[in-house]
Amino acid sequence: MTRISFYILKSSELDKRQAFACRLAEKAYHQGHQIYIHTASEQEGQSMDTALWGIRPDSFVPHEVTDQSDNQSPVLIGYQDKKPPRLMDVMINLTDEQPLFFSQFERVAEIIDDNESSKQAGRQRFQFYKQRGYEIETFHV
Repeated sequence: MTRISFYILKSSELDKRQAFACRLAEKAYHQGHQIYIHTASEQEGQSMDTALWGIRPDSFVPHEVTDQSDNQSPVLIGYQDKKPPRLMDVMINLTDEQPLFFSQFERVAEIIDDNESSKQAGRQRFQFYKQRGYEIETFHV
């Protein structure tokens, strides 16, 4: 069964949320995982693509936006209701809803920033997962 991790950020700034998602993707990539970063729109996906290129000067995380090529990178960025084109084991969700396909992943990371609408949407997702018996862990970062 999919394990769900909620990461509660102390900031409401978009760049902080993206930076945290980049660090999480980098860590999972170095652990050998295949990562799907789910965003709300094509524009957010492109923004996440740019953020991953600039994590740190000494770091590289191979990644692609799902519509750009044959999608063989270990980190893919998708948006809206697009499912990843292949099986992957970790999803980083940057949207306010749980995607319909979340259960195909071994692990889902929900990133909640410090604004009321994000927290409210996060609470709803938490209840959704809890009511269905998913293992949930929460980290305040």
